[in-house]
Amino acid sequence: MSEVKLNPIKADSELELTVESLAYGGKGVAHVDGYTVFVRNGLPGETVMARITKRRRGFAEAVPVSLVTESPSAVPKKCNHFPTCGGCSFQNLDYEEQIRQKRQQVIDLYDRIAGVGDLEPERIVTAEKQFHYRNKMEFSFSSRRWILPEEPDGVDASFALGLHVPGRYDKVLDIEKCWLQNPIGNDILRLVKETSRAAKLEPYDVVKHTGFLRNLIIRIGERTGEVMVNIVTSREAPDRLQPIVGRLLKQFSGITSIVNNITRRKAGVSYGEWELLMHGTPYIHEKLGTHTFEISADSFFQTNTSQAEKLYAIAREYAEFRGDEILFDLYCGTGSTSVFMADAVEKVYGFELFSSAVEDAVRNAVNNNVSNCRFYEANLDKFFRVTPILNEIEKPHVVLLDPPRAGMNPKLVRDVVGMKPDKIVYISCNPSTQARDVALMIKEGYKLEKLSMVDMFPHTPHIETVALLKGGYKHDKNHVSV
Repeated sequence: MSEVKLNPIKADSELELTVESLAYGGKGVAHVDGYTVFVRNGLPGETVMARITKRRRGFAEAVPVSLVTESPSAVPKKCNHFPTCGGCSFQNLDYEEQIRQKRQQVIDLYDRIAGVGDLEPERIVTAEKQFHYRNKMEFSFSSRRWILPEEPDGVDASFALGLHVPGRYDKVLDIEKCWLQNPIGNDILRLVKETSRAAKLEPYDVVKHTGFLRNLIIRIGERTGEVMVNIVTSREAPDRLQPIVGRLLKQFSGITSIVNNITRRKAGVSYGEWELLMHGTPYIHEKLGTHTFEISADSFFQTNTSQAEKLYAIAREYAEFRGDEILFDLYCGTGSTSVFMADAVEKVYGFELFSSAVEDAVRNAVNNNVSNCRFYEANLDKFFRVTPILNEIEKPHVVLLDPPRAGMNPKLVRDVVGMKPDKIVYISCNPSTQARDVALMIKEGYKLEKLSMVDMFPHTPHIETVALLKGGYKHDKNHVSV
């Protein structure tokens, strides 16, 4: 019997570590006597003295205490909140090195999870804008502000408007300026914070479930300049919001929409159970290519407009449409992908969980003079097994998937492959769950033909991937034959 090697790393000890690469999720990877150590905020090529915070059988976690040797790819940070804020994991890493690390992460994930050992991304689409690229930012109000060591004594800890500290659901870092959002968004953030405090509006306490203000969500159309301010509260009290609404309208003439989402849920969700329109319209517009889309407060829309166009263009290219196909667009959101693809196919059927998004999708098709799209409100985890929809409409030649970060329910994967589409085009913001789902599709007889990467989120560990899978089915007008 072979001897089990014990982990030599001791909790709370300090070690000199050289970071070799970045793991998916953004932590640096180092090794000690064959054991992996994940280093928070570690950069490839740097050497640090680090304190061990967690110790497990096969790995450990550590935080840097001091820098021994700087990474050759290190660059100066721009944001005063970095690295405490979790919005940017490696803002201080050269952008080209970020892309190299993300490429390797995708390759490793597909090798480890999907068993695809020879994967090489067909292309990697980098971002032209590495700052101020987000068209949506979500901030949290909190009565439990995270106090930084360098802040002066006496800082009011009972009010914050910003982002959650990584690993803490109850603590919020007060944000003055976010480098990822449009500069107008930062001006709105400051005004809402000042006015809320002056009006003595209570921030929500996620532990005691008391307070009024829960979230501030800012959406700005990159191509249209339209602005939506969504204030999420714990109860309906529109009069209490009037000081904020009044100052916003006085200072920002270009605000298109101000809405109040109300949620009584204790869970930390930022979408409301119902909505009040405080000013303007309940939506804003954004453009993708030649199409214009309405976006409501709770509906999904890609957060990087210019990169979204490139992402959808790759998905359309991968589908290789001939013009007579039936396309199923699963997780269709506001219908942006459906409308984007509509002129290349015979019909599009879009499926989406949220009724508000479905309503947006219908309007977006009408507003863009697209007549070959139909949309269904559907819980996709079970929809195709509990409804007779496939007996009522044509089966798909191509299935387009764009699920949330959690990926697909395994039963939905089986539902999709059971439709026997010629092609599956899978867009994902999480290559680890995509690789997991693709592994199931491969097991069911599909082949991963190619994969591309689109960097939608510079300075973060996230990457969008587009995968093309093909089955052994022949296309014809009446659908498929084996």
